[in-house]
Amino acid sequence: MRMSYKEPKLHRSLPPEPDWPALLKSWDRQQESCIPNRQSKFEAVLTVLGVYLPKRFTALDLGSGPGSLAFNILNRFPEARVVAVDFDPVLLKIGREASKTFGARISWVDADIGAARWTKKLPQNRFDAVVSSTALHWLDKARLGRLYGGLAKAMRRGAIFLNADVLPPGEDKKTLGDITERIRYKRYGTLRIEFAPWERWWKRVEREQKSLGTAFRKRRTRFAHTQASEAILPLEDHVQLLRTAGFSEVDTLWQDLLQDRILAAIR
Repeated sequence: MRMSYKEPKLHRSLPPEPDWPALLKSWDRQQESCIPNRQSKFEAVLTVLGVYLPKRFTALDLGSGPGSLAFNILNRFPEARVVAVDFDPVLLKIGREASKTFGARISWVDADIGAARWTKKLPQNRFDAVVSSTALHWLDKARLGRLYGGLAKAMRRGAIFLNADVLPPGEDKKTLGDITERIRYKRYGTLRIEFAPWERWWKRVEREQKSLGTAFRKRRTRFAHTQASEAILPLEDHVQLLRTAGFSEVDTLWQDLLQDRILAAIR
């Protein structure tokens, strides 16, 4: 009797898991090459949180990316908790994996902060602080106004909002804005934010980190038709929208020239 022969099943070797903390560090390096005063802004945010809030608080990090600012908060304040929100599947994956040492002190929310009713995805609605770094300038005026309105309902009374971002002066300060750009050029060698390191980072990670293939495919689908605001809104627009949303004492707490600021507001 002839025995039938079956080919042995060959198990596909899975792509190796990335070194998540190293991948996060590489993200931070490329961000700092684009935003040289990034860590100074982080430090200023931490200082404000330290003098204003009790030891135990919960912060909401908008447009958190892989969690750079969130990790700074958790390291500085051992009793703090952070809810990190982002819409980029790749950055969320890196953040989730790199944050496991923090355990339940950090939670991740996959949501588009420019969309309507995105706050429904949050695990709570009484935050002591809301922070953001280099994220909100992508939103146009209508989406930003809707965002601030939603935040007002998600923050306890007396909570603080801190936005560390590019917040340029209005058209009535055009000459001073031009002077700022010239000083930036003398400091950093460019009149505009340089995106080349950012683009190189994305291409390299997609090429080298095969285990992130699914996240990259999801990312391309999500952002295929997404457009950033054509013009970065001036400081005055943010102030007006925050006041309309119900925030008080809106003002700049930290500033580098006339573009880089930390805008603060009290709920």
